[in-house]
Amino acid sequence: MFAPTKAPWISPGVVIHQPDSPVDAMLAAFAAGIAGRGFTVAGCVQGEGGLIDLASGTPLPGEPATAAARTLRKAMREDADLAVISGFPLFRHAATDLAAAVGEGLTQGMPVLTTVADGGVQAWHDFAGTAGSLIPPAMDSLWRWWGPERLYQDLALGVAHDQVRQLVIGPRWLMVEGPAGAGLAYLPRNARDLISRLADFRKMSLRQLADYSSSWDPLEMALGVAAINAHYNRFDLEGEPGNGAQAFGTEAGRVVVVGAFPGLNEVIRNPQVIETDPRPGEYPTVAMDTLLPGCAAAVVASSSLVNRTLPRILRLAHGARVALVGPVTPLTPRLHAYGVEILGGLVVRDAKGLGAAIRAGALPREFIRFGQYVHLRRADTAAAPAPRRAALA
Repeated sequence: MFAPTKAPWISPGVVIHQPDSPVDAMLAAFAAGIAGRGFTVAGCVQGEGGLIDLASGTPLPGEPATAAARTLRKAMREDADLAVISGFPLFRHAATDLAAAVGEGLTQGMPVLTTVADGGVQAWHDFAGTAGSLIPPAMDSLWRWWGPERLYQDLALGVAHDQVRQLVIGPRWLMVEGPAGAGLAYLPRNARDLISRLADFRKMSLRQLADYSSSWDPLEMALGVAAINAHYNRFDLEGEPGNGAQAFGTEAGRVVVVGAFPGLNEVIRNPQVIETDPRPGEYPTVAMDTLLPGCAAAVVASSSLVNRTLPRILRLAHGARVALVGPVTPLTPRLHAYGVEILGGLVVRDAKGLGAAIRAGALPREFIRFGQYVHLRRADTAAAPAPRRAALA
């Protein structure tokens, strides 16, 4: 029986701006940054020559409303990761032309950015109701709307299609080695299912393995994260020594630690520690909803990448200084845009030795024999005070 096609869903974000502000240039810069990371971006913004196509940088022919509708239709057909239709009147015409359903779910539908002058907010509400997100005209606000939930895809998109040199699965950890680096991930459960597929995995490229970071299978997820780290945590990567947590040692406000590490109390005074199996004086994971909002800083164990709690933690800790530390941390500036100020991770120097140790059941405290913990800072942050000596994890 014939059934009509369900209207496409749009998950819109609307930037509220002063009438004379350069909002179109900001949207174009944001879209270019997203596209530069490997995402598919489509849409149009207002320029000196009229409506400008984001993909080609050239003026769009025809009447603006018709051109905007045509652009959004093409973006929907090609399943773009982000669409931009600058100007609420053009967006409204394009969405109406497609009979698009706006805001049927926060996680459903194509992300579409548009703009409205602050005097036109009521017109937006008349059209969209309570759907969509109202965004201040700032680049960090755009990244917050884009969301840390997309950081896994972002990380995988940057991984090269390199040959995998070594794939080691031990009783507790796994390691992937590429031509330029090696990466680790802990195993959330017995790895027998991965071991049975080892021959197939070894035929894949580093990028193909990295794509498993989008899987909801915990073991495949761990494999994907290890492959991501094998690309970014290069053998020759240089950084400041240590895991970077010491930068928060002098914070005046509350410092929350999600996942304790050796030497914690030597680095941070009176931390509020959250653990899956809390000891006396520590908090269970359900306390994240209470402790993270409003904290001054958060030190987050890199295991949160594998168990998929990192996006939620970054949402809850918005506005706080955040450090992601541990042997599973990808050392790449791509994560800075999602709210991570400091990245502290392991750079492997002896992949062969570490592989043998992982097969033998090595624990994280032994990894330092085969590499070095270093940390990277976001470019706009000042250097930390001289660190106190502490164990690195």
